[in-house]
Amino acid sequence: MIQIDSPRQFIAGRWRAGRGDSELLVTDPATGERVAGGPAAGDADIDDALAAAEAGFAVWRERTVVQRAAVLRRAAGLLRERSETIAVALTREQGKPLAEARREIEQAADTIEWHADEVRRAYGRVIPSRWPGTRFTTELRPVGPAAAITPWN
Repeated sequence: MIQIDSPRQFIAGRWRAGRGDSELLVTDPATGERVAGGPAAGDADIDDALAAAEAGFAVWRERTVVQRAAVLRRAAGLLRERSETIAVALTREQGKPLAEARREIEQAADTIEWHADEVRRAYGRVIPSRWPGTRFTTELRPVGPAAAITPWN
């Protein structure tokens, strides 16, 4: 059976262990077997991740929409290439049926590709003005990193 790597964070282009005080333990819900474990992220990891996101955004916002779309397409392709390994890991850590895990990964890749198409259609708008000979325009541009904590159950 596949062994899941110890939990790690991908920060500033490299994988690293968390530096928190607590341990993150992953068990197979079907067997109770420990399949992974390691230090959880700590405050310093969060600070580093935010700084890396800001630095990465400075590069990302200068990319053209065509370049951004290519990055998203590549991500979808990598997800599909690695789908079987990811599906087995999802099943081991969540107890999810393997067929459902495979579908979930395919849907995620489809969603990423959809956004790759959408980024190429980031058109602005012309807004009517009340003054003759003038017009207002909008331009869609990336606004920056966002931090989000999402529930999982």
